[in-house]
Amino acid sequence: MGDWGRAEYLARQGIRDRRVLAAIANLSRADFVPAGERGAAHQDVPLPIGHGQTISQPYVVALMTEALRLRGCERVLEIGTGSGYQTAVLALLAREVFTVEIVRELARPARRLLHRLGFTNVFFREGDGSLGWPEAAPFDAIIATAAPEEIPRELLRQLRPGGRMIIPVGATNGTQELLRIRRGQPGMLPKVEQLLPVRFVPMTGQASVPG
Repeated sequence: MGDWGRAEYLARQGIRDRRVLAAIANLSRADFVPAGERGAAHQDVPLPIGHGQTISQPYVVALMTEALRLRGCERVLEIGTGSGYQTAVLALLAREVFTVEIVRELARPARRLLHRLGFTNVFFREGDGSLGWPEAAPFDAIIATAAPEEIPRELLRQLRPGGRMIIPVGATNGTQELLRIRRGQPGMLPKVEQLLPVRFVPMTGQASVPG
C-alpha cells in the first residue's frame, strides 16, 4: 500500500516534481523501518533504523531527490543504502541505481527487501561509500545520505561532466549544509549551491580521515 497522503502533504510543502511525488506515493515508508517504529512511519520525522543510523524524514528525501532532476535515463550512485527507502525512490525514477552501504547489518536486509519488492535495476555493494563505485563510473547523478566534513574528491571524479551531486557536508556537531554540486566540463570548477541546513549522520570510512 502506497503513501498517497504523504505525497499530497509533500506537495503542500513545496515539492513540485510530479515523478518524485508519484514515487513516494507508490511506496510505504513503514516497510523500511523497524517494527517498533512503524507507528511513527507516517510522521515527517527521521527515525532510527539501528546501528546508529536513521531514515531521513520524507520531506528531505523528496527534496534531495527533486534536486537531482532525474528524467528516467540516468545512472545514479547512492552513498548510504540504509534501510533502502531512498534507494527505492531513486529506482522508480532512474534507469539504474548503484548503492553502497558500509554497515553490513543494514546492507543485507535492505537488499532482501528491495528484491522482495521487485526492484531489478538496483545494484548493491557493501563497503566504503566515500570511495564510490569507480568501476561503474561515470554517473549522471550522485546522492549521499551521510555527511562528510568536506566534499569527497573521489565522488566528484566519478560524476560525469554536467552531472549533479546532492550531499550534506559539515561537521557532525556543527553546521551542515545540503549542497547541490554540478560538475563542469574538463578544466572548469564545479558549481556549488547551498540548498538548506540539515542534520545527517557522519559519513564514515575514508571520508572520516582528515585531509
